[in-house]
Amino acid sequence: MSRRIKISVVILSSLGLLLAEQNGAVSNPTWLSILPPLVAIVLALVTRETLVSLFAGIWIGVTILKSNLIDGFLTTLDTYLVGSLADTSHASIILFTLGFGGMIGVISANGGMRGIVDIAVRHAKTRRQGQLTTVIMGIIVFFDDYANTLLVGNMMRPLTDKLRISREKLSYLVDSTAAPVASLAIISTWSIFQMSLLDGPYEQFGVTENPYITFIRSIPYSFYCLLTLAFILINTITRREYGPMYKAERRTVLTGAVMQPGANPMADTSQIDAEDRYSKSSHWTNSIIPIIAVVLIAMLGLVVTGMRALEEGMDPSIRNIIGGADSYAALMWGSYSAGIIAIILTVSKRLLSLNKALNAWMNGARSMLLGCAVLILAWTLGKVSEDLGTAQFLVEISSNFLTPHILPAVVFLTAAAISFSTGTSWATMSILVPIVMPMAIQLLQGTPDEVVASPIFVSTFAAILSGAVLGDHCSPISDTTILSSIASGSDHIDHVRTQLPYALTVGTIALFVGYLFIGFGGKLSISIILGIILSFAALMIFGKPIRRNIEN
Repeated sequence: MSRRIKISVVILSSLGLLLAEQNGAVSNPTWLSILPPLVAIVLALVTRETLVSLFAGIWIGVTILKSNLIDGFLTTLDTYLVGSLADTSHASIILFTLGFGGMIGVISANGGMRGIVDIAVRHAKTRRQGQLTTVIMGIIVFFDDYANTLLVGNMMRPLTDKLRISREKLSYLVDSTAAPVASLAIISTWSIFQMSLLDGPYEQFGVTENPYITFIRSIPYSFYCLLTLAFILINTITRREYGPMYKAERRTVLTGAVMQPGANPMADTSQIDAEDRYSKSSHWTNSIIPIIAVVLIAMLGLVVTGMRALEEGMDPSIRNIIGGADSYAALMWGSYSAGIIAIILTVSKRLLSLNKALNAWMNGARSMLLGCAVLILAWTLGKVSEDLGTAQFLVEISSNFLTPHILPAVVFLTAAAISFSTGTSWATMSILVPIVMPMAIQLLQGTPDEVVASPIFVSTFAAILSGAVLGDHCSPISDTTILSSIASGSDHIDHVRTQLPYALTVGTIALFVGYLFIGFGGKLSISIILGIILSFAALMIFGKPIRRNIEN
């Protein structure tokens, strides 16, 4: 047993014995509700053992609920873990991830990924160009963050490895474009979900404005998401890094090692990379056709499932169709259909035998198993936190000192804290929008229609969305952060450690020159300009350039 695991076991046992004496009834959430996610996050960062740390947090949480260490352990296994895996949406994401991995395995084995890299290298010959290409790909695939993460990470990894870009940097670029782009897009699985949360509060107060209009007006106030994209572009163009990211990038540039020694990548890309030698062909069409199929079939799936969900007499508008769509089913249709297309294409062109093509699919799916295990544990911890009332406890703390001027800033911090603790931005939005938006309507002066048009109300709504994304980016138990590590083949804890300083930098800027500035009457245009200037200044002050003679 490694020293790190021993530390985890000792801490878990001590806390478990202490908490076993606590009362298991959680009618009124207390500070104990934040202990399980806190333990999991701290242990993960200290011991670098993600699986053990997540399980420790879950066990402690269930022990609090059951008031018994042994009962907590058994209930963790037969109720919470089984429940997370049995959840329809969770099972769909696992199947989608495995199917996507299988497709990547096939297009790696048939030489398609090698063909894309050969073409990309002609246009992206430097590290800066490689990073810009990754960012552009992340912006193009805007309709869903899961699809964005797995598609961009897997497709760009061979190129970034060749250009000596660290896996930590790739996972940062993938993670920090996926959710911000999806949440800002006029039409995406995120945007439709976000605006649908306003239906209840608007109906409650008789607001006549369409929630879609409120969402559109909130986009410029999503300071963290907007400034994250600006920060990434400035970071890529200036080629300046700081904190753990500087060490990771310098290591890769100097030694060619895309991961640090002893790293434990979330996806075993060695199995996929080994399949790359199966076919002598490296034509880009072997890869691009299945990749396009994923996007088109998934988007078609959104339309089909959305049309099925329309009630009789309902207006078949884009909002109603996408709002009623089953995104998980659409993504599964896309990944498995594209896998079948990839196998048929490979066999029909006589690139591989059917047996080798199927083996390549299995190896690709197998490479995703560790990441899927982490996802299941992260979801389980989120369910335990829900039962403990973690989010409600944080909301109660923050609501005690709300005033109109600081409302957007406090809500931004609260959303970030909840998302960080629970590992899910969508649950954070589901919790806060129905609570905070009616509170904002009552707190601000004027009729409901006048209030929802005010900058403070709109920025408060945007603060929930942006804060949820910030917490997601900082949390090692976030599903999108985990998927970014899977797709990029990165050590998960290294990804979190290197991304955290950048996310906190942008989050701090968004808090002060964004939400506080707007809350006290500042102009939106000035706020955005100041945010971009400060992002540039942070990189110039704290960042150091990578040695250009080696980089080029």
